[in-house]
Amino acid sequence: MDSAFTPLSLSDKKLYTTAYYLAVFTILYNLAEGIISTYFGYSDETLALFGFGVDSFIEMISGIGVAHMIIGIKNNPGTTRDRFEITALKITGFSFYALTAGLLAGAAINIYLGNKPETTFWGVVISAVSIAVMTVLIYER
Repeated sequence: MDSAFTPLSLSDKKLYTTAYYLAVFTILYNLAEGIISTYFGYSDETLALFGFGVDSFIEMISGIGVAHMIIGIKNNPGTTRDRFEITALKITGFSFYALTAGLLAGAAINIYLGNKPETTFWGVVISAVSIAVMTVLIYER
């Protein structure tokens, strides 16, 4: 029997459950971060903060794909990627390319117009919160 099709041990199931809850947290966190960042990025006319918010939405899509993958592996060890997961990965990849193109175009326009980058209060706050949250997640076991 192939080892890829053996049932998960209790400790493996616990790890997959933890990974699933971290994926759900990441989805919800990125949704909130995306809404807040795009709102303040738009209202403060800050391309970087707006782009940070759009990036959060892309990460949310990726998180949905990861959560789906975790459920699939936990329930059916050894299965291959399904259409939903493949589609989520393609959307995530395309979205990152589109975000990059949009930010490059915006940056080029700002350079052409001679606009100077500005630091906003909300940009600093959102960045600090994001760094703190990601630091905690790095050490989550």
